[in-house]
Amino acid sequence: MRRKTPGVVGADHLVPALIARAERHDPARVVRLLEPLVTDRRRGRLQAVIAKRVESVQVVFDAPHDPHNGAAVIRSCEAFGVQKLHVVERKERFLSSATVTRGAEKWVDVNQYARTSDAIAALRASGLELVGADADGELAPDDLADVPRFALVLGNERDGISHELLSACHRKVRVPMRGFIESLNVSVTAAILLEHATARRAGDLSEADRLRLYARGLYLSVDKADEVLGPFPDA
Repeated sequence: MRRKTPGVVGADHLVPALIARAERHDPARVVRLLEPLVTDRRRGRLQAVIAKRVESVQVVFDAPHDPHNGAAVIRSCEAFGVQKLHVVERKERFLSSATVTRGAEKWVDVNQYARTSDAIAALRASGLELVGADADGELAPDDLADVPRFALVLGNERDGISHELLSACHRKVRVPMRGFIESLNVSVTAAILLEHATARRAGDLSEADRLRLYARGLYLSVDKADEVLGPFPDA
């Protein structure tokens, strides 16, 4: 997919502008006003999915180029309940295809860094171990379930993980393969490893993040929710 293909957008446009503006409201107020307007079934679905989302597993994508891969990684994060994706834009800005994410972009938090060192510092400050996806990794996918808090580092489609970022990884994880090919598409690698990392992991989002996502889900579920909430707060 080309970076100028229609429907390809930058990370700052992944979340619809209306939602971004609506989230300037106090989420507790959003819940109080909109929750009575949503069916019990929809409320239950939102609460059940949000309760399973994880903060203890995050993803780092190093210098992605192809918007299809960027979107597919976002979709994999959403599918396995991973709330945070970190993108190192050391070569070019991160682009994603809305036709590939299919709505997943509304639920995943994407953090961008111009420099690798800034990403490393932020992840370490959050108490996350960096684990690089590498064909020669010492960890098997199942081992990820036993790592308490980590960020899975994915490399650029052409060049892999940069030396600086790979050097910051404490360990590496491989995807065992039995065929003749030596590597998988980065989004496929992400999906395989995230499934193993999250399968036995309980949801662990903070109460603030759960409330924020629940308010967002209610907002997306109510027609003309902005009219119910009233004027947007001043910036």
